[in-house]
Amino acid sequence: MEQNDKKNYGSALYTLVTVFFFWGFLAASNGIFIPFCKSHFHLSQFESQLIDFTFYGGYFIGSLILYFASQLTKIDILNKMGYKNGIIIGLVISAAGALLMIPAVAAGSYALVLSAIFIITIGFSLQQTAANPFVVALGPSETGSNRLNFAGSVNNIGGLLGPAVISIVLFGSASKHIAPEDVKISSIDNLYYIFAGLLLAVALFFYVSKLPVVSSDEKVESTSKPGTPLFVMFIAFLIILGVDPLVKYTGISKPIFVYAALALIILTLVVSLFSAQKNKAGWGAMAYPQLILGMIAIFTYVGTEVTIQSNMGALLKLPLFGSFKDSEIAPYISLYWGSLMIGRFTGAIGAFNLSKITKNILTVVVPFAAFGIVLLVNRSTVADVTTLFVYAVSIVILIGAFFIGQQKPVRTLVTLGILGVIFMLVGLFSTGMLAVFSFISGGLCCSIMWPSIFSLAITGLGKYTGQGSAFLIMMILGGSIIPPVQGLMADTIGIHQSYVVPVLGFAYIVFFAWKVRSELIKQGINIDHMTVEKSGGH
Repeated sequence: MEQNDKKNYGSALYTLVTVFFFWGFLAASNGIFIPFCKSHFHLSQFESQLIDFTFYGGYFIGSLILYFASQLTKIDILNKMGYKNGIIIGLVISAAGALLMIPAVAAGSYALVLSAIFIITIGFSLQQTAANPFVVALGPSETGSNRLNFAGSVNNIGGLLGPAVISIVLFGSASKHIAPEDVKISSIDNLYYIFAGLLLAVALFFYVSKLPVVSSDEKVESTSKPGTPLFVMFIAFLIILGVDPLVKYTGISKPIFVYAALALIILTLVVSLFSAQKNKAGWGAMAYPQLILGMIAIFTYVGTEVTIQSNMGALLKLPLFGSFKDSEIAPYISLYWGSLMIGRFTGAIGAFNLSKITKNILTVVVPFAAFGIVLLVNRSTVADVTTLFVYAVSIVILIGAFFIGQQKPVRTLVTLGILGVIFMLVGLFSTGMLAVFSFISGGLCCSIMWPSIFSLAITGLGKYTGQGSAFLIMMILGGSIIPPVQGLMADTIGIHQSYVVPVLGFAYIVFFAWKVRSELIKQGINIDHMTVEKSGGH
């Protein structure tokens, strides 16, 4: 990675991290927007989950377009246009999507709403691909990881504030209990006008600012074989996108198409794993088993993280779980995303050069301090946070998991994966607030899985590290596919029972940690000496 000088662009960094805030803000807001759209547009649970399908699908499609364009032209498209221009174009695309949301809602068209979300996240995909290396380049290379951690923390803050702000915009204060059908369209219009304005303002700032010219001299190597499984995954994505017309014209039931799409993605990667082992030529990064196992793990992790909260709005409305109104759901969705922040802030302690005693003390103090921030944010919306105090029990369990994990990727994933399975099973076999807080605790378990999976998956890839990283980013697709799968299951066996989906997700993460350790040992890599150096998530 090269840049034109060594100047520290502090103001540019502070402006750039606003895009990290946008990513977190909108992703977390889906937990409020989904139950709102379900009531407002009279949707089934499966149809409501198409919001996540579209949101995370935009990341996948955007990354896929860049990959195939680079393979066809033998040119790194993003590197050619420049990371600065990539961010500007991404911001403008997202702003266009935000403005499209205004006529979409006014027309009462759910399809147009999904189209607007898709355009927003196509822009996000371009921003994310360009912003990470740009953040590293805005200052000395030796402090690049610190800047990425700072940007990740801003993403977490966006995730914490998103549900609270969106709930106020849609329903007013927590005490008003406005029904979805009574929400004023002008409230939604104002939100997206502001959002589009902020995106364009940031784009304008980057356009007029003198920033370092960031480039990469990494050559694009022709690796034709990964194109086939990626194209098959694209077909699986299209199957869910067009499931209603497919059902209409074939007479085949919807569950068959949806479950087949999920199976197609997993089986394609498994077949690729075995094929690459027989003949590594032409597979590039996918010639390494840890990378393909990691692609499935990222797919599973993101899907699990997203589906827990995306279906929670429907769960909370049931009599057995509190009979909450739409306007009362926000504190619990915010607590879920706040749980990710709690875990990531705690995980970031290991990145600092501190004594063992100091790290141990902070590992106990930081989670509760972060929990306090979550409570304060929700209290500012006039929400009753006293019911959230008992969640401190889950935080104590998380602290114990951190001490067991010891910042080691395999130990961390096994510990948090098993803990995630336990939390989900407790939620499945109980009702009331015990079940609700058990499911929310899944956020604590997901919090630092991303860096652990990522570091294990790209270990030993050498010159293919960049390509492997791009493939892993594509697997954010899990956030697009798994929530609709659970939504469909909820429509057939019930929303409570559908939480068997994240049980399976956490179980695979445990398997991945065990399997990848043995694969790396075969390659002569002592995985037990690795540490998780970065916090953060997708």
